Amino acid sequence: MSQLEIWLLALALAMDCFTVAITSGIIQRRWHGRTALSISLSFGLFQGLMPVVGWMCTRYLHGVIEAFDHWIAFGLLVFLGGRMLYEGLKGEDCTHHFDPSDFKTVLLLGVAVSIDALAVGISFACVGLTQWGKLLAPVLIITMVSCFMALLGYVLGVAFGKRLNLPAEPLGGLILIAIGCRILYEHLVG
Repeated sequence: MSQLEIWLLALALAMDCFTVAITSGIIQRRWHGRTALSISLSFGLFQGLMPVVGWMCTRYLHGVIEAFDHWIAFGLLVFLGGRMLYEGLKGEDCTHHFDPSDFKTVLLLGVAVSIDALAVGISFACVGLTQWGKLLAPVLIITMVSCFMALLGYVLGVAFGKRLNLPAEPLGGLILIAIGCRILYEHLVG
């Protein structure tokens, strides 16, 4: 793989991070440094970790992982999105709203948006990245790009959330469900 291909791959993987981070910013509507940092680091670290896991499992579980990774991502995103949609439509008097600053939520979102990176790790092994030293640079690039895109997404989400005054939770839930459906569709049809 060329350097350009690695950077483009990292950018493609970071698009789900970017979209989910925008949704989180829209929901919060004001800057929370701790949330921005946790989203950015969680998304980036999971995006960097998953290719390593996929690469390491290639020798043992090559076909098995590819057979169901899209179902895991779909399930996590539809679960979180459905919960957001339900919470947002229950009414303003309810106190159990989706919270993008909750540590468990951020971790689940980090896993959900990085499932595709698991398959990328498998593909790394298939294209000749057979030594850890050759894998390190792509993994660091994927991690950095995902961290940056998640942070940028959060900042843009906060800015848009303030201006647009959208029903953030139902909209965010629909976005997460749509991302999950897209991942499932791409794996089943494409």
